[in-house]
Amino acid sequence: MADETPRTRAAREEAERALVRVVHHYGSRPEFVLLGGLVPDLLCSASPQRHAGTTDVDVQVDLEIASGAINVKRLEQALRNAEFVPYGPSTWRWITAGKVPRTVVKFELLADLDSEPTEATINFDECEALGAVNLRGTGFASRDVVIREIRTRVGDVPQTAEINVTGLAGFLLAKCAAAHSRRKPKDWYDIAFVLLHNDAGGVDAAAQAVRNRFGSELPSVRTSLDDLLANFADPTAQGPRAYVGQMLVEHPDLDRTVLAADAVLAVERFHRLCTSDYP
Repeated sequence: MADETPRTRAAREEAERALVRVVHHYGSRPEFVLLGGLVPDLLCSASPQRHAGTTDVDVQVDLEIASGAINVKRLEQALRNAEFVPYGPSTWRWITAGKVPRTVVKFELLADLDSEPTEATINFDECEALGAVNLRGTGFASRDVVIREIRTRVGDVPQTAEINVTGLAGFLLAKCAAAHSRRKPKDWYDIAFVLLHNDAGGVDAAAQAVRNRFGSELPSVRTSLDDLLANFADPTAQGPRAYVGQMLVEHPDLDRTVLAADAVLAVERFHRLCTSDYP
């Protein structure tokens, strides 16, 4: 399976429907926290600019793990009932099977446990084939949680699911950590998009949310913030190119030069506001 599948609105709808199916079979609001490419639409719901979407459902499972064996076993059964299967030997990555989806959706379970090495796979003993990959920084998502209702249609039936979703601060710091470790264009695009288009009020509001929620921890994430800034150093850098490239797919009428300048200025201001007290 290609690691980078095209990001489209139709694919996002399939991913959202798959998530709602899992929650439906779980039977109540799961302890996991949604992060990743499904979140920008929720954080930027008032923006006239459309986010590209995703075929991935990324969930942070620290809270699920803390709840014990019953919960992770329940989640495994919900995935199976929603027609997901493990992707090869990767117990932390499941994919849709059967004829329900038109697009293959990946459901990925992420943890951030100090007791385990980074990128280690944590297999849940209570489960047949469920686990999580240990990724540093994803824990920010589970410490900034907003409960949201997601409405969609599964077949011809409207369904609503109550889901823990990471807030603006948790999303940005988790994404900064991801961008620093894996250097994927989709992370730079997501960060710039949310900084510029979030419902809280733009870059200043985003930086204030981070300072309010994680101010005392900002020195510990300075490396990832500095790396973000370096990748948006000028309009030709990797970050602005990723943002511009995807924005022009969704909005071909927009100006390339303006888009690049907006991304550079947004990241520069976000970095300055988040690090001004920490030399």
